[in-house]
Amino acid sequence: MKRTHLPLNGLRVLDAAARHLSFTRAADELAVTPAAVGQQIRALEDMLGVVLFRRTPKGLELTPETQAGLNALRAGFLEFEEAVRAMQAGQSSLSLTIAAPRDITCKWLQPRLAAYASGHPGLKLALVAADEAIDFTEANLDIAIRLASDAGEHEGVALGEPLFVTVEAANGGPDQRIDWPGCPLGDSPAVLRVADAGLAIEAAATGFGRATVPAMLVEADLADRRVRAVGNPVAASQSYWLIAPLPQWRQKKVKTLVEALTA
Repeated sequence: MKRTHLPLNGLRVLDAAARHLSFTRAADELAVTPAAVGQQIRALEDMLGVVLFRRTPKGLELTPETQAGLNALRAGFLEFEEAVRAMQAGQSSLSLTIAAPRDITCKWLQPRLAAYASGHPGLKLALVAADEAIDFTEANLDIAIRLASDAGEHEGVALGEPLFVTVEAANGGPDQRIDWPGCPLGDSPAVLRVADAGLAIEAAATGFGRATVPAMLVEADLADRRVRAVGNPVAASQSYWLIAPLPQWRQKKVKTLVEALTA
């Protein structure tokens, strides 16, 4: 069934003017001029084909037509407010679905989410492994992390500097390269190929050789002295990005998480 076009702005002005029985006080409430209130009321009267107010020596009076519809109008506005609250509830809920490559989830994201969750009682998280293309529609995601040169078609923010560092076991290791998809090419032969940078770090820690990985991914292992750096960090073309389509990016719960992860 086709819905009747509702002049919502005019009806909102009508509600305020009826409560105050004054265009001036209604204008103050709505932050417009009394003239604008009068124009809205006249336009509404023309559309409805009825007189909504009568001017008397004592001020404005409601006509029977206005009185007949006022209760239903106000009940309708209450329903609108409830609908808005219901729609906002999903955006401000304590449920977040995050897609990220397995290596950054294990090495970087999970510890930070644990700290974030400790300050947000009731938080429910769903972590989805996503090493390739991310489909926000199919997976019903709120936000994702990917290794890329920019945010691409989505909104986003870089999580750190685009730096890579080469690491080896804490007590040293052979000058042999540990390879992984996305690893910058090195001069030494690859002794081992693994699925991601996280596994490359683990292989380096156990003495297989040297792994060149994103600097932010290996921060904790360097701090714990599980591995040691070989040479200085080098600039890279890619870094980790937090990304989401604009509707998800605007959600309060996503904004709050982004602020926490980029603090």
